Amino acid sequence: MHRGDERNRIGRGFHRHAGEYDQHAVVQKRVVANLTRLVATHSPAAPRHALDIGCGTGAMLTTVHGLYPGTQLCGLDLAFNMAQRSAERLGPAAMLVNGDAECLPFRTGAFDLVVSASTLQWVQRLDSCFQECWRVLAPGGLLCAAFFGGKTLWELQESYREALADRFSTDDSRGGRLQRFRGSDDVRQALSELGFDQVVVATEREIEHHPDVAALLRSIKGIGATTPARNDGGGLGWRGLLNAMASHYRSRFQKDGMIPATYDVIYLVARRSMAA
Repeated sequence: MHRGDERNRIGRGFHRHAGEYDQHAVVQKRVVANLTRLVATHSPAAPRHALDIGCGTGAMLTTVHGLYPGTQLCGLDLAFNMAQRSAERLGPAAMLVNGDAECLPFRTGAFDLVVSASTLQWVQRLDSCFQECWRVLAPGGLLCAAFFGGKTLWELQESYREALADRFSTDDSRGGRLQRFRGSDDVRQALSELGFDQVVVATEREIEHHPDVAALLRSIKGIGATTPARNDGGGLGWRGLLNAMASHYRSRFQKDGMIPATYDVIYLVARRSMAA
């Protein structure tokens, strides 16, 4: 799939589900709370201008506003309805922009603080996104971000691969359509090539529990994201594959009537060099 088509697909998904995002975003809310503590620890002085990349419905912007009431806030989201939700939530406290994390529509050095919560797993080129973050930060400015990486949703992905192997060949092209989550080493490498100082990258595991696979898939869809097998379409064959995947999931992972869904969260803190 072409990068532009993929970006548009992601944007449309979150645009359509902006109204129900908050009721499904359980792990994402915990990520916002953890990221807020990181921001407060590493940015004790109030920034003049702060940007939230992938602002969604405005949860992170709201916490930054609570920390620094005098800071001029800006939120950016690829999905128009998400940016609109943030605008309704923040009112005049923030400027909201419909835009792309890999091509930020802001001048160089515009912000003292850039934050992002549960968004950067969707960018096509993480190095380009970090380059843009570096560009829009003023010298000495702080980047604090958290996003899903590593073995996020590994139970779902393994169950899908097993269902594919049962029904088709082991090298079926549909196995290549799984969402690929980056590891912390990828993040460190992308940051190391830019002018950031004081780089800290850490991971933390969050686990949700659901009564069944259908509930897990509804939760994923409800925030606007897509399932690992995102391009297989509908029809009887697709439903059969889903049923096989659910059967593998239950047999391997179900305990006490519930199934787990693992999220590996990568947290990073990096400061733009004063000399850069």
